[in-house]
Amino acid sequence: MNWIEAIVLGIFQGVAEFLPISSSGHLALLQHMFGITEGNLFFTEMLHFGTLISIVIVYFEDVKRIVIEFLSLLGNLLTGRKIGDLTDHQRLGLLIIAGSVPTAIIGITFEDFFESLYTSLIPIGIALLVTGFLLWFAEKKGTENKDIQKMSLVDSLIIGTFQGLAIIPGISRSGSTIVAGLLRGLKKPLTTEFSFLLALPATFGAFLMGIIKVFKGGDGVIVNTPLVVGVILSTGVGIVSIKALIKILNRNKLHYFSYYLWIVGAITIISQLI
Repeated sequence: MNWIEAIVLGIFQGVAEFLPISSSGHLALLQHMFGITEGNLFFTEMLHFGTLISIVIVYFEDVKRIVIEFLSLLGNLLTGRKIGDLTDHQRLGLLIIAGSVPTAIIGITFEDFFESLYTSLIPIGIALLVTGFLLWFAEKKGTENKDIQKMSLVDSLIIGTFQGLAIIPGISRSGSTIVAGLLRGLKKPLTTEFSFLLALPATFGAFLMGIIKVFKGGDGVIVNTPLVVGVILSTGVGIVSIKALIKILNRNKLHYFSYYLWIVGAITIISQLI
């Protein structure tokens, strides 16, 4: 892994992980362009770790309050104390746990199938087209009327299912969860917040599984300056991307990404057919 590859992949990971254009799809395209092989799996996993840090930084206060208030709720349950109405952050924590269940089931059950899709760029191109359509449809048809107190268990399970399907390379994780949130009637601020917070357990779990696979497979674990630069870039660019997506969604400009995805998807498919 040289400096140019580390810089390009770090920036693209930070952008594509949070903007609804699919980080897995774009990294696959870039790896194909650079001729990067599975021997760089450790580098890829560390880029994902960088974007994990991005979420924690942007939503640090919410993450802290969810942890504190959720532990307080558990303490009341274990000690038999009376539990009143759940706070916003307690509900948020419980819904994140619920939404993570279908994500984990889909990821573990269909892991081998999803990984097989990386062998060809055509399925990735098709998935990019699908992501573009979902973004366009959700922004045109979605309604906004639910805050965290009105958000239901069914809402979280559906959004978690969409996140699980985003394991398909070319399907955007942030895009799919935002689409599901909008179609379920969540208000836009809640949609973006839940989308990114729901990514924390999924991204951390995928990171751990990836690192275990690196060691079991005997792939090289090389910690060098390009790796550090790549992780720092993925983290910094990730923070900027999260804040940018929040503004874009609030301004009803989500469909702009559809045009980009349709162009990239079409080019990807055509390039493999000619």
